[in-house]
Amino acid sequence: MIEVDNLTKRYGDLCAVYDLSFSVEPGEILGFLGPNGAGKSTTMKMISGYLRPSKGSVSIYGKDMWTQTLEAQCLIGYLPEGAPAYEEMTVEAFLGFICEARGIENSRKEDALNRSIEMMSLEPVANQRIQTISKGFKRRVGLAQAILHDPKVLILDEPTDGLDPNQKHDVRDMIRNLSTDKIVIVSTHILEEVSAVCNRAIILNNGRIVSDSDPMSLLEKSKYHGAVTLETKPDKVSELAEMLSRQLFVSGSEKSGRNLTVFPVLGDRELLVKLNDFLREHDFPVSSLRSEEGRLDEVFRNLTKGEPK
Repeated sequence: MIEVDNLTKRYGDLCAVYDLSFSVEPGEILGFLGPNGAGKSTTMKMISGYLRPSKGSVSIYGKDMWTQTLEAQCLIGYLPEGAPAYEEMTVEAFLGFICEARGIENSRKEDALNRSIEMMSLEPVANQRIQTISKGFKRRVGLAQAILHDPKVLILDEPTDGLDPNQKHDVRDMIRNLSTDKIVIVSTHILEEVSAVCNRAIILNNGRIVSDSDPMSLLEKSKYHGAVTLETKPDKVSELAEMLSRQLFVSGSEKSGRNLTVFPVLGDRELLVKLNDFLREHDFPVSSLRSEEGRLDEVFRNLTKGEPK
């Protein structure tokens, strides 16, 4: 497991990260979220041993990052933002070079190459130069080099940044498949990544942890959790809002173009049924009706609206 205790990083008078403490267990995919300047990248660099903290400690499966640095770092696979690589090399040659740099040789090298290429579905481009392959494949190459030595911990910085929807879907599937017996930490500013990939999320703001929970618990903090959003004709939205304002099962509503979001009375979980019955009774024209789980963007804004340092 990973244990982070009182981790702090100061740059003169600026405290970029302040007194972070948390642990991560095998099988967890931890999303590390926060606005720009929140301390995400600084924390990731300290966990990986790239940056020394001003105070605090990091332990990787019992190996202290500062007294047993090489032993701790050998347990980590790291994908930095941008997935840098030697672009004049072919994919297979680059991964072979990474094997040699990690001391993986002979039959172990062949096994590691075959396993990582297969896991990341790189067979179609294995003999192409990296400069000629798509951004999605370059991200896969970055993941492949991170898992060559079968690490217990994967640290991935913005793994789907800049990818198209299909490429994001593929990379997220690969990350989920990797996490069965590993610890995966994903630093991202893409909120949909949390619900799509992570089973836990830590949100940083001004260098401090402001939330540590699973994605569903985050959604439950949203004012939209349990609300119902419907779509009707533009000229009918205000009329329907007025009609619903007189119903005892409605606490309020919010208009947005053709949409009307209706909020339940506190504790009422039957809003969708009651609203559907109401619309049928009044024969009101509605083209869609859906229950809301909550909105991560609203929760994120509420948790990170404090003034920057």
